[in-house]
Amino acid sequence: MFKFNKLAKAIVVGAMGAAFSVSALAADITGAGATFPYAVYTKWAEAYKAATGNQVNYQGIGSSGGVKQIKAKTVDFAGSDAPVKEADLDAAGLVQVPTVMGAVTIVYNVPGFASGKIKLDGKTAAEIFRGAITKWNHPAIAKLNPGAALPALPITVAHRSDGSGTTFVFSNYLAKQSVAFMRDVGAGNTVNWPLNAVGGKGNPGVAANVQKIKGAIGYVDIADASKNNMNFAALKNKAGNYIVPNQDAVADAASGANFNVRGMAPDLLDQAHKNAWPITSATYMLAYEKGDAAKQKGVVDFFTWSLKNGQKMAEELGFVALPKNVVTMVETEMKKIK
Repeated sequence: MFKFNKLAKAIVVGAMGAAFSVSALAADITGAGATFPYAVYTKWAEAYKAATGNQVNYQGIGSSGGVKQIKAKTVDFAGSDAPVKEADLDAAGLVQVPTVMGAVTIVYNVPGFASGKIKLDGKTAAEIFRGAITKWNHPAIAKLNPGAALPALPITVAHRSDGSGTTFVFSNYLAKQSVAFMRDVGAGNTVNWPLNAVGGKGNPGVAANVQKIKGAIGYVDIADASKNNMNFAALKNKAGNYIVPNQDAVADAASGANFNVRGMAPDLLDQAHKNAWPITSATYMLAYEKGDAAKQKGVVDFFTWSLKNGQKMAEELGFVALPKNVVTMVETEMKKIK
């Protein structure tokens, strides 16, 4: 009888251990999508694993790829800078929440011109990125930079070659500034860039092309631009002030935004605040409302932990934390993920 009880106990303990192993394994989650938040998601994942032992793997494959993968149910969550429309969220049974905010910056490689030393406005930037302005000493650029010895250097437009939320944000900003840009190039995750353009994969690919091609101009998130010590253009905002992208300017752009909408995706472009950076965006996490319970819990646990413990990490990488009231809204919305 003793031997039987001992054996039974061993079986029960073994079963409990197996269940624990499965539970622990199930808590490991995978995500894919936007390269914009890649740096912060991987930093959060590293710290989260150290704190909890749970693994989070995130691949920066572009927003379009991330949305495709979450819809195909090949990842547990997706990252996208281009928010999914309300009707599509409802049709697919997805929850969408912002995680951090940041800036899409205009960066250039013009010898002799340090960061902030070239000023652009939205209309002129749109003309450059649609291929209508092809040299740096063009009268439209010279007018915004009186006294500057702008070179007769050909402009190369560096852009994303993959479907990209960064492209979505940037092209939508330029489309707001120029009917001609909307007509010739368009607005979306992929657009029709001009002939004097070169593509690169991910924000790092665009950054690399700008750095190696003299006369290049491109658009990347502020984290990649800062990490690579790139030169920012000073951009005229809606209030008429020239702003170099920084965390305060991003926070000011979002200060009056209403996140209390389905999908939590207000338009943060070209806000009226005197210090607002014109190309401000949140980045979003997408997950199914219903799925594998352990995986779903893993997604909620990771982002809940990150929003509470990872804001300083995000700021160190050049991102801007969500306002506290928005964090509360995100936590409430994530309760739908089960």
